[in-house]
Amino acid sequence: MMGKTHAMSGALLWLGAMPLLSSDRLLGTHAVHLDAQQLLAGGVVAAGAALLPDIDHHSGRIAQTYGPITRVFCKYVGKLSGGHRHATHSLLFAAAMGYAMDWLATHAIYGWWVALFVIVGFGLRGIGFDFEGREPQSAIADCALALIAVWLMHGLDMTFVGFAVFLGCLAHILGDALTPRGVPVLWPVPWRVEIPLIPRTDGKVERWVVVPLLTLGVAILAVRSALGDVGAEWLTRT
Repeated sequence: MMGKTHAMSGALLWLGAMPLLSSDRLLGTHAVHLDAQQLLAGGVVAAGAALLPDIDHHSGRIAQTYGPITRVFCKYVGKLSGGHRHATHSLLFAAAMGYAMDWLATHAIYGWWVALFVIVGFGLRGIGFDFEGREPQSAIADCALALIAVWLMHGLDMTFVGFAVFLGCLAHILGDALTPRGVPVLWPVPWRVEIPLIPRTDGKVERWVVVPLLTLGVAILAVRSALGDVGAEWLTRT
């Protein structure tokens, strides 16, 4: 699947999970209540994290995000992980990335901000906020946009970021499972999940069916979340 498809699927899964996480009936005192700004920030983070599993692909979309730095990094991750669509396309990787973000928030706050900057940059490039095919302009634009986005997030309570990262990675894994070759969901077990409903990357099914459905889903859930937030504020005032 294309980077934009993955990014949108991450945002969709994040927005779809929020009603469940904010349900007092389901989670009681552990329910999570986020305002509109936090929902938007989580969506951007989940969109970026939905490209994280492709750090094993040296010529993929995210490998171009920060120029030679990400290209070299992705090249070596690919070698260490066994190649494209191996270790990084698993539930273990998704859980590890979510845990790593939570750990950084507690033990290495500057490292946490750097990781957030990288993930947000991936998300913005995945959504299409870049100059694809034009370097170094595209890498410079990604850096600038990511810095602005992270600066806007600096005053928010971002304790939910680890979960947003996990959901983003999970969305990517589920998406690639719908394509030929599938993914090793239970890596290091070599068994692969493959349900090839999308026969070709950037093919007609992805362009004319999957992307429009994801776009519609994100729009509906975003509006629902915004209306829910406005409605809750109106109720508290009355």
